[in-house]
Amino acid sequence: MRESKTVLITGASGGLGYEFAKLFAKDKYDLVLVARNKEKLTETAKELKNINDNIFIKIIPEDLSDPTTPQKIYDELKTDGITIEVLVNNAGFATYGNFYELDEKKEMEEIEVNVKTLTHLTRLFLPDMVERKYGKILNIASVAAFQPGPFMAVYYATKAYVLHFSEAIAEELKGTGVTVTVLCPGPTKTGFQNRAGMQNVKSFTAYNMNAQTVAKIGYEGLMKEKRIVVPGLRNTIMSQAYRIVPRSLVTRVAKNMQQGG
Repeated sequence: MRESKTVLITGASGGLGYEFAKLFAKDKYDLVLVARNKEKLTETAKELKNINDNIFIKIIPEDLSDPTTPQKIYDELKTDGITIEVLVNNAGFATYGNFYELDEKKEMEEIEVNVKTLTHLTRLFLPDMVERKYGKILNIASVAAFQPGPFMAVYYATKAYVLHFSEAIAEELKGTGVTVTVLCPGPTKTGFQNRAGMQNVKSFTAYNMNAQTVAKIGYEGLMKEKRIVVPGLRNTIMSQAYRIVPRSLVTRVAKNMQQGG
């Protein structure tokens, strides 16, 4: 009988993905790690082996902005006979600036990674989970999911999709043995803001949580089968306030917070 469980983590070579991988490794999960950079993934796998040398680790260096990648990943794991009990859709990135001035190709890649890849991977692995009557899915959204975001219009919109998509399928899956958790962190100390060119943006300089704390809260929420997890009291208050404050005001405040400091 197979004793260990396997988790697939996208965006696993750094930031929250790496922190999630460490938590799963400590709990004796076998790991499938996906990211673009093969060198970084290889180094990550070595570090995780130091945490637990008894686990199996497979790396898949693939570009998640390529629409063919999800099927490639699924087919490769099927061929290798690897069963995925837990799927962590962590990969994602942001662009920053006036929407009409941003690089069109990069904006489309942002939608591809943040929305389409997440949806496609979920669709591919979910039927197997339902058939086995066991599985867990963790989708990474953001507190950005609760409001519009001037200067990050596409990013905020993609995270709203992740939140609503996750809530909807979580309800569909009640009684199947498969659960869906959506993690909605606020600004977090990772390489995210540097990639987006947001080092001096108020929302990131005024308040940050560290990646280890956010990942731990998300991991615990996943294991407790919570549907929505918002790390930190400030973020929790903000996520609820958006529901009662006029949306025009929410959008103006968000615009102010997204401006450079």
